[in-house]
Amino acid sequence: MEKDYKRYNDTAELLKVLAHPVRLCIVKGLLNKGQCNVTYMQTCLDMPQSTVSQHLQKLRTAGIIEGDRNGLEINYRVCDERVEKLIKMLLNEE
Repeated sequence: MEKDYKRYNDTAELLKVLAHPVRLCIVKGLLNKGQCNVTYMQTCLDMPQSTVSQHLQKLRTAGIIEGDRNGLEINYRVCDERVEKLIKMLLNEE
């Protein structure tokens, strides 16, 4: 057995962040669309902007997504290739 606990811990943290239906939906939507802003996500998810922003913050902190500022809005996109492969596999799209 490998004793590289840091690697396992990092992977477990990534999975914890993804282990929420709203965050899975956000990541899946970003993978399909490429990138989008909070307003678009808020409309699609039918949730308050503050709720969507909280989920985005968790995804951003985990390094799953990143945002590019364009004036007053930020367009988010998935920046972790592992997550893209994982989501496709989990949702039977590979």
